[in-house]
Amino acid sequence: MSILLFVMLGVFIFMMFRRNKKTQQQQAELQSKFGPGVEVMTSFGLFGRIVDIDEAENKVTLELSPGTLASVHRQAVTKVIEPAAVAAAEPAAASPVVPDDASSLTTPEAGSNAAGVETPEETLKRLNDEGKKDS
Repeated sequence: MSILLFVMLGVFIFMMFRRNKKTQQQQAELQSKFGPGVEVMTSFGLFGRIVDIDEAENKVTLELSPGTLASVHRQAVTKVIEPAAVAAAEPAAASPVVPDDASSLTTPEAGSNAAGVETPEETLKRLNDEGKKDS
């Protein structure tokens, strides 16, 4: 019984070290992508472009908008944003076409005129027919 307990403890410790090593590798890979001009996102949601990296103090200077600079700790930068050219290379058919008005959301019914406008008689007939469906 005690041997099983030690084996489980050993597996648990092994998994902890493995997870830490994997996290360190991902962080090192991210840090290797850093350089001036790279678009990044911080852990608190700010997007910006790297202007300068201070290795001695572990600081990164980000340009949030033209003329607006912010200094953050190097570990606060958690994601490198891929260039827009990669997103533009995806097929345009993947994104749905969104109409700019509500007219294209309705389909004309059979028997209605081409302009989509009901005459008063058609409106009265439609309303009467709808009232019969409820009862």
